[in-house]
Amino acid sequence: MSRNYWEEVYQSKQADQVSWYQQQPSQTLAIIESLNLPLDAKLIDVGSGASLLIDYLLEAGYQYLHVLDLSETALHTTRARLCTKHLDGSHIHWLVADVCTVELAPQFFDVWHDRAVFHFMLTEVQQEQYLHNVRQTLKPSGYLILSTFAEDGPTQCSGLMVERYSLAKLSHKLDKDFILLRHEIELHITPWGTEQKFLNTIWQFRN
Repeated sequence: MSRNYWEEVYQSKQADQVSWYQQQPSQTLAIIESLNLPLDAKLIDVGSGASLLIDYLLEAGYQYLHVLDLSETALHTTRARLCTKHLDGSHIHWLVADVCTVELAPQFFDVWHDRAVFHFMLTEVQQEQYLHNVRQTLKPSGYLILSTFAEDGPTQCSGLMVERYSLAKLSHKLDKDFILLRHEIELHITPWGTEQKFLNTIWQFRN
C-alpha cells in the first residue's frame, strides 16, 4: 500500500469524514473487554489511522499500547487529540510503517487488532507477509481481532479495491494456526449514512 496515498487521505479529510469513522468503537471495546486482559497486556492497533479506539483504551487503563499506521499525519492527529483530552499518551509506541514489512519484536503482543486493513491486501504475497508478522509477534495463545468487509460488503474503500471475506474464506487464510473464538456481522454506518457490512472475528494463536 502507498504511504503517499494515505497521507493525502488524512491531509485532505477531517478524521470524522472518512468512511470508517466511529464515534465510539463499541463492538471492538466489548470484544477486548470479553478477553479479560490485565491492564499491562501489550496491544497493537494496526492501521489505527485517527481512530478513537486508543482514547478509550487509555481511559480504560491499558498501559502498553502500540499504534501503527502508514500515515504520519493520522498518528499526529491522534496524538493531538489525546493532548486536548488530557490523556497521557507518553507511553504509547507510535509506528509509522507498513504492516507487511515492519519488523516487530517476536512473541511480544497479547493482542493484535486490525479493523479494515487486511482487506486491502489483494495479493497472496501481501497477505502472507501480513500473516507472517502476526504469527511472529503474537505471544503463544495471544489474540487476533480481525475485522474485514463481509462477503456482501463494499467492493471498494477510499477509492481502493478490497478483498471481501466470508468466515470460511478467512478461516482458510489463517489455516490451522488460529482457533476461532467468536464472529459477528457488524453493520457500520458511514458519516454520510451508507451501510457497510463488516465481518468481525476473534482468534487465538495456537503456537
